[in-house]
Amino acid sequence: MPCNNSLRSPFHSLQWMVIIMMVVAVGLGGCKKDRELEDGRTAAELYQEAKKQLDNKAYDRAVRSYKTLQTRYPFGRYAEQAQLEIAYAYYKAGQTEQALSTADRFIRTYPTHPNVDYAFYIRGLTNYEQKVGLLERMMPSRIRDRDQSAALEAFADFEELCRRFPDSRYAPDARQRMVFLRNNLSYYEIDVARYYLKRKAYVAAANRARYLLETYPDSPEAGNALEVLHLAYTEMGLTELADDAMRILTLNYPDHPYINDGHKGKGFFARLWPFD
Repeated sequence: MPCNNSLRSPFHSLQWMVIIMMVVAVGLGGCKKDRELEDGRTAAELYQEAKKQLDNKAYDRAVRSYKTLQTRYPFGRYAEQAQLEIAYAYYKAGQTEQALSTADRFIRTYPTHPNVDYAFYIRGLTNYEQKVGLLERMMPSRIRDRDQSAALEAFADFEELCRRFPDSRYAPDARQRMVFLRNNLSYYEIDVARYYLKRKAYVAAANRARYLLETYPDSPEAGNALEVLHLAYTEMGLTELADDAMRILTLNYPDHPYINDGHKGKGFFARLWPFD
């Protein structure tokens, strides 16, 4: 028996040493964490640290720093501004869904905030740059042929910004982007309308042309929409509506090729064929 006890003693001592070391390590870690949480930095100091990281394009670090600020100081102007800048950091980092959800949360939480216009602007920029702008830079000729849902979302965001905050510092840029989006969206609509003409789906063609005129009345494609209406109504035997479309086209776009090329009444694709 004494021999067995003496053999176990070193093992038991080693166990106790490991346990004691683990307890000490946990205690030291807890103290370090407490010191970090109680380092005395003010909300302004935490904000400036995060802002510096944002300015240096360290977007992931900036987001973490802003979230630390929000955790330690959940109320007040620094926490509110932090949420806006988190949305911007996500946008610059290409994290589209996070940028949109953060901007949405700010709009819902602070609907009367003096900088809420910026949240709408960030929403529009995110949809425009990350979903539309990238394709525009890579393949500018394909921007009109793709799904237009992102462009529609960006247009709606910018439109809401300009409607609610016409004097916002972001409104001029938003309006310029809306012009680009409007032109491409209207081109897309006229392209679809002409496709329906080719398929002899005249009701669908007329509907797309009318939608273009109602939604984007100042679009460069408005004249072409009236042309489609005249062609579609003519094919459907709706003479009065066809005459109205031609009258409006002639009044507003007297130099339109459809008026002057001598092929009025022929289908669009037939007019591309030079032989009778």
